[in-house]
Amino acid sequence: MNQAGAAFPPFWWMGSPGRCSIRKANATQARLMEHGRRLGFADEIRLAPARGHKTSDHASRKLIGFRMPRTQVRVVRAANKNKIDKREENVAIKTLEEYDDGSAVLIDARQMASSRRRILVAGTIGTAIEWYDFFIYGLIAPLVFDQLFFPKFDQLTATIAVFATFAVGFLARPFGGLVFGHFGDRLGRRSVLLCTLLMMGLATMAIGLLPTYGSVGVIATVALVVLRFVQGFALGGESTAAGLMAIETSPGGQRGFSAAVIQAAGPLGVVLASFAALEISRLPQADLLSWGWRVPFLISAVLVILGAYMRLRIEESATFRGAPELAAVPAIEAIRTHWRSIMIVFFAEMAQTSYFYLTAIFTISFATRQLGVEKDVVTRAVLFANLVALIAMPLIGAWSDRIGRKRLFLAGLAIAAVSMLVFYNVVASRDTLLVSTALVLAAGVIHPLMFSTEGSYFPELFPTQIRFTGVSIGKQFGVVFGGGMAPLVATSLFAQTGTTHAITGYYVALAVAAVIALSFAQETSRSRLLG
Repeated sequence: MNQAGAAFPPFWWMGSPGRCSIRKANATQARLMEHGRRLGFADEIRLAPARGHKTSDHASRKLIGFRMPRTQVRVVRAANKNKIDKREENVAIKTLEEYDDGSAVLIDARQMASSRRRILVAGTIGTAIEWYDFFIYGLIAPLVFDQLFFPKFDQLTATIAVFATFAVGFLARPFGGLVFGHFGDRLGRRSVLLCTLLMMGLATMAIGLLPTYGSVGVIATVALVVLRFVQGFALGGESTAAGLMAIETSPGGQRGFSAAVIQAAGPLGVVLASFAALEISRLPQADLLSWGWRVPFLISAVLVILGAYMRLRIEESATFRGAPELAAVPAIEAIRTHWRSIMIVFFAEMAQTSYFYLTAIFTISFATRQLGVEKDVVTRAVLFANLVALIAMPLIGAWSDRIGRKRLFLAGLAIAAVSMLVFYNVVASRDTLLVSTALVLAAGVIHPLMFSTEGSYFPELFPTQIRFTGVSIGKQFGVVFGGGMAPLVATSLFAQTGTTHAITGYYVALAVAAVIALSFAQETSRSRLLG
């Protein structure tokens, strides 16, 4: 009974057909009753069959068996408790989530429906825009920036300088991760998403408006480095916040899929950037150097307006709103209590990002400058690889909900290490079909095994009150020492040795370190979110 003396409304379970025993039906009913009373929703439970099935008690009990780790519960206020009729009023929708440890929790399903869809759409669109902004530099810079901003160097030194400014964006990501992680764990994820989008968009547009070295000298080079730092600072918050919003508003059995949808925004952003780079690469060299390179950066203005509109319409994560307490200084708390998880994320992220940047970004310069492969061939291959990844990643995320995140990530590391033994030999063949196939398999199939899985795996290692900061520390520092340094390290190794064997050995060492780190991690796909 509630305080007013009236009975709480009963629970009605709406399930899907499946074989089960009456014993399991009774156990499920008892769990529903226990959690309903605990949360003050009901003092009575009734089980209703799924739509299209008979409403007898025996039939409803036979429908209780569920294959997914969640069951919807319809909370109704019954005018007549002894039978189901049209006078019953729906009060709310709840979801029972059950996990391997036997725990269960009733969560508000309103956010899981329309609000969850808005969060996924807004997160995907906004993240795609930010990855477009970040990657357009990586695709355009190797083509023209050595001539526009580093004209005093020889070709090899200018290429190293271009990749050094590329790495500046990665060096900024840990700072962005720490700052936005602090406010994301203290104030919420939603405000961080809007701030990072605007910061990234403005920096990208400013790059498109920069004068070149020929106009203002070294000032142009310094301004490029500063704006690249701002881009990296913004991405340090964005790359974590959107994924957290996705998994914190998803049912337990769909966290991998939801996070992978957000992760797929990365390939989507690269696809958009690749289309832009492909189109301008067709321009005459004089037009490309004078005005063509600016267009992809200036397009960001329209995309940012769209992304900001979408993100203004989403609400804060219910998991964050329901956190029992907030850490005063999330970074200190994360390092003190979850340093092991941070190190696991760090080494795994180093290997994941290095593989993509060695096979996709570095190869653009290596294949065109050192091997003489046409620019169009490499750019088209990177574009198609990301189209494949765009489709593969949500499927891999859903697969991780079934077989586990750790297993898929380890499989990705093993296949990536083996593929690097032959990747550069295939590229060196200069054969258009072989080069394209190698790039598509590496960036479109092998890399998504790691990238799509980490979106749910890494956050599941941390409790809610430090989740943003904990993931950011491990992930962003891993990006710096992994993907951010990989093109620069690869260029230097090739310059010193004249072969790609050292590059291959470099990646294999990173993969081995990641496998060792992951051996200390637990599987999380069937566990509830910590905190």
